[in-house]
Amino acid sequence: MEFSSKLLEKAVNEMAQLPGIGKRTALRLVLHLLKQPKEQTELLTEALVKMRSEIKFCKECHNISDVEVCEICSNPSRDRSVICVVEDIRDVMALENTGIFKGLYHVLGGKISPIDGVGPSQLNIVSLIEKVKTGGVKEIIFALSSTMEGDTTNFYIYKQIKEYPVVTSAIARGIAIGDELEYADEVTLGRSLMQRIPFENSLKNM
Repeated sequence: MEFSSKLLEKAVNEMAQLPGIGKRTALRLVLHLLKQPKEQTELLTEALVKMRSEIKFCKECHNISDVEVCEICSNPSRDRSVICVVEDIRDVMALENTGIFKGLYHVLGGKISPIDGVGPSQLNIVSLIEKVKTGGVKEIIFALSSTMEGDTTNFYIYKQIKEYPVVTSAIARGIAIGDELEYADEVTLGRSLMQRIPFENSLKNM
């Protein structure tokens, strides 16, 4: 792809680094920005810079937040005895959109994947185990995507906490094997959460 401007080329190359954005799509987006009023582009730039420099991760659940403790964890009406374990913020958003779950979340920040060089130490697993150890947690719901990596992560955590007096459950397989949680519709996701099964039962399907 030939560019008449080095500035344009650099902007396209940077845009193309985003997931799912190829060079042609990146060029289309950059040219669209060039057609917009300068002020609008500056607002976008300012929002991105401010997000990157000021955004925080909740010290309780590791969800993305504007403050040290996110709105979910600081909400006194949430059931603190039930923790739903998810991969990232997109899964929190998907589950919250169902309006069904009233407990807390724990965001792992990924899944165990040896092929990608991601081990337990790269995820927020230790803090989850500490929550179980300190007591007060009655149930851990595994809501990772039903992939090999998701099942491996679930099983690893299960082995770490099975000696403690906490119920472990997994969302029902209304989510197809291999599907990512964020792409499930709200009705299916809500039913999977409500019809969760004891985690030990899910091991039979692994």
